[in-house]
Amino acid sequence: MMSIWIRAGLVGASVSCLHKKRVALAEVKRDTGRPGMEDQDYELKLVQVVFRHGARTPLKPIPHNEQVEWTPTLLEAPEHTQFKYRVTDLEGGPQPPSPFEERYRSNKLKGGAFPGQLTTIGMQQMFSLGARLRSLYMEERRFLSPVFNPSEVYVRSTNIVRNVESTRCLLAGLFQQKQDGPVTIVTTEADDEILYPNYQGCKELKVLTSGRMPIASSQPGMTDVLKKLNQDLNIDSTKQVDFFLLLDNLLAEQVHGFPFSIQYESHLQQSEQRVIDIVSYLMGPNNRYVYLLFLNAFLLAACSPYLPKTFAHFCISISRKLFLYAAHDVTLIPLLMAFGVFDQKWPLYAADITLELYQHQPSKEWFTRLSYNGKEQVVRGCSSVLCPLDQFLNALSEFVLSPEDYRTLCCRPEEETADKAKD
Repeated sequence: MMSIWIRAGLVGASVSCLHKKRVALAEVKRDTGRPGMEDQDYELKLVQVVFRHGARTPLKPIPHNEQVEWTPTLLEAPEHTQFKYRVTDLEGGPQPPSPFEERYRSNKLKGGAFPGQLTTIGMQQMFSLGARLRSLYMEERRFLSPVFNPSEVYVRSTNIVRNVESTRCLLAGLFQQKQDGPVTIVTTEADDEILYPNYQGCKELKVLTSGRMPIASSQPGMTDVLKKLNQDLNIDSTKQVDFFLLLDNLLAEQVHGFPFSIQYESHLQQSEQRVIDIVSYLMGPNNRYVYLLFLNAFLLAACSPYLPKTFAHFCISISRKLFLYAAHDVTLIPLLMAFGVFDQKWPLYAADITLELYQHQPSKEWFTRLSYNGKEQVVRGCSSVLCPLDQFLNALSEFVLSPEDYRTLCCRPEEETADKAKD
């Protein structure tokens, strides 16, 4: 049986307060919908938000003669999106080096901007997400203080500039630039990152996905569709272009208002569908092993801020109310699949998964509520939107290993890993 904090996953150490004694819920007048200000029986205890960064420049350009110009003027930061911050490692030390960012800065797109950089439009998207969170948790429910308080809010980001800047803009929208000092955004080394599937830190995951990717990319019709898209977009036939590269560029061009014909809209839809087909193959029901390695590290580590505290202390006083995680599309998709709410659409820029934890005061029972882009979702295995915590945890339990088992799997000997990739 997994320990209580492992089972907690996204809800953190709040599971520690789950009452073992089941109290009859006859007194619970409703078990669906969103608890609001009108229902004082449900007390909001904790909010965790996992979000994708805002709109950015492409990670790599499509090799053709009609590339759009990504000029530095597209990256200018509006004054209202400013928020003072500093970046540290998880222990409060200096910000680690970022190999991804170094790679981005070693190249330039046509027009002079670097690949993978948050744009002005992306900054505004993140500010708007922060404003939505402000309306909900500050103005409507009065859950958060109006001025940024580090004792209330924990902020973690991948060590990539667009994510750090996205976090800055979200905080500006959430707190309207009201702060008593700079916010600390924590991050970590690339090899230890848990906010995206970590191929560097988990050898097993890298081998399994690389072994299955050729099969996933050669599903019926894939080759013909890709060839047709490459021809329509006048892509150099000597260059290797896949659906992921096409989708990345077409989405970026669309959101920034570059000329986007009806023909290109069709190309985007085809690219999106094929990318989702590939990801679904890699993480389908027959590949639970890959699925588990994609998710496990994040589900385990999300509760780390509470581990040093005693369970009793947490039950009396939750030191932090809001946890923000600046992540990526490849983070959100596995989570959405695990929750059973994936809509077969690639996550938009600034997309968010928000998980709330409530306690029903008369019964002392715990409940979760999940939303995706502001819309309530019924999690797989849950009987309603407002889900009893034990149902929620049972639904996620198949995707969680102990830290020891996870490390063992990630460091599996090469010959065993190679055999597993053939399964």
